[in-house]
Amino acid sequence: MIRFLILAGLLTASTPALSQTSCRQALALGLDVSGSVDSQEYRLQLDGLALALGDPEVVEALVAQPSAPVVIAVYEWSAPGDERLVLDWRPIANLSDIREIQAILHTTQRANMGPSTGLGSALERGFALLEQRPECWTRTLDISGDGKGNTGRRPQDVSNTPNGVTVNGLVIGVDDDRTGNSRNLQIAELASYYTAYVIRGPNAFVETALGFEAYQDAMTRKLLRELQTIAIGQLSPSH
Repeated sequence: MIRFLILAGLLTASTPALSQTSCRQALALGLDVSGSVDSQEYRLQLDGLALALGDPEVVEALVAQPSAPVVIAVYEWSAPGDERLVLDWRPIANLSDIREIQAILHTTQRANMGPSTGLGSALERGFALLEQRPECWTRTLDISGDGKGNTGRRPQDVSNTPNGVTVNGLVIGVDDDRTGNSRNLQIAELASYYTAYVIRGPNAFVETALGFEAYQDAMTRKLLRELQTIAIGQLSPSH
């Protein structure tokens, strides 16, 4: 807890003229709901995110500075043009805010969306969301997925990354029905693909989950890492 209090104090000291609309981090999360994700895996993903947000250390980081909160948005993606906003931008200033977000995630039901994997379009949708929050000191896009892009624009061809935005990845290893348990090989290949073509920006990284049942723990690790890397040096003196 001390490290978050110290960080909050440093941020407050360096930003004496904060307005009520200040935001220290915008976090957009894009969840893969393409055809490779079955109904059980879909539920593990949504519930895993909800439970990760409620992890005590994550809560501590999220509410460390209520005067300049983290804002969060969640969307689902599959085929190009098939993206659904699950949670529009929501500031997190206290535990009650987190509980409200968790309730939305736990009760969200799957929509009918295309089966293909449009990773390029998923990036573009996340960028469009983050462009709505230019006032935030840092802006982060999280892309979760269990496969490579196979339709629409390739992620490496999406070059309109907003200035200062970081894209992180959470890759999920799944078994191949044809070869049996191949999660370790698959996740290594997919992590390399995300590293080469998906993630970008300051301090970008890839987190891994060995199956959807490990998604909650992987998301918790990723959130903690992201929330602890707010770049104080990026704040302008006018703040």
